[in-house]
Amino acid sequence: MQKWHQIFYRSTGLSPYVWVVFYILPFYFIFRSSSTFEVVFGVVLILAFFGCYVLSFMSKGWLVYFWTGVQIAISIAMTLMFGYVYFSLFLAFFIGNIQKRIGFVTLYTIHLVATIATINFGFVTKNSVLINQLPFVLVSLIGVILLPVTTYNRNKREQLQGQLEDANKRISELVKLEERQRIARDLHDTLGQKLSLIGLKCDLAGKLIPIDPGQAQAELSDVRQTARSALKEVREMVTRMRGTRLEDEIFRLRQILKAAQIDFTLEGDSNLTNTSLMTENVLSMCLKEAVTNVVKHSSASACMIAIEPSRSELVVTVKDNGVGLGGDPVLKRGNGLRGMKERLEFVNGSLEIPSGEGTTVVMKVPNAVNQAEKEAGV
Repeated sequence: MQKWHQIFYRSTGLSPYVWVVFYILPFYFIFRSSSTFEVVFGVVLILAFFGCYVLSFMSKGWLVYFWTGVQIAISIAMTLMFGYVYFSLFLAFFIGNIQKRIGFVTLYTIHLVATIATINFGFVTKNSVLINQLPFVLVSLIGVILLPVTTYNRNKREQLQGQLEDANKRISELVKLEERQRIARDLHDTLGQKLSLIGLKCDLAGKLIPIDPGQAQAELSDVRQTARSALKEVREMVTRMRGTRLEDEIFRLRQILKAAQIDFTLEGDSNLTNTSLMTENVLSMCLKEAVTNVVKHSSASACMIAIEPSRSELVVTVKDNGVGLGGDPVLKRGNGLRGMKERLEFVNGSLEIPSGEGTTVVMKVPNAVNQAEKEAGV
């Protein structure tokens, strides 16, 4: 549970040093009075106001409105007797922190009408203190009008922001749950039938070994083929979960270059049919890094991506007409290029940066579809 002064500080958003001024000012106005009774009465009003202010923060329900009403009455008395209108600012901040709309509107209206009426009465009766500090009185009046609305709207915005964050967290959890269920369904559909088939064939092969060894060997061969097929499907499923298609990445890169006002040219077909999904994912990440470098560092006006596939190898080239690396070894050893090289080496690929105008990045990766097909026995 927060203490009242912690709530007070967070609710108003003002520095404590600013509030010290408002603590001191009432005594200045009171001790200017010539009557001892007025001085004592003014000190009592100040203590009563701050007592009610504390109680209004600590109370709940209708008591909040009761103590706020007492504060409004004290503020009116201080304005009429001593020309001290600044308690209305305390109330303006506090009323702005009331969460219930009806309560806020009610107290805001009462406080505003009471403050305006009291100030006007002071001017009509020619209260010299109010007249002498007219600019500050007008500033206080503007504060009484604007501060509660501003504070109320700010709190509502923060509350909505908190609700939005909670909703986003719940959505994220639901997405994770749905993804887990989808993975479970995919695994069940992918492996359930094949594992059941493997179990049945293994049982059959065990029974056939003493009776018909040749048929048992054929059944074991089917088991091996089914296991390889299941392995291939699992690999493809995992790759689809994590991977990014080169065609999709090219579309996003086109948008990035367009936003950066860099002309984009694509040579070749980004719809790859002879490249594994894992390799395609690695290429997508490297392409993203290369184009990001073009946008950030090259000062180029044009960028070209060339895709040259073959049966055994895929070559992707990124070339711009910018300032180039200039033979600077520091740029060539940057984290981005090093990360691209490490990713490509993971799939037995390579990265080259030939010299010339602008910057040219050449990425080469082997097509591993044939190898995967061999392992699956396709």
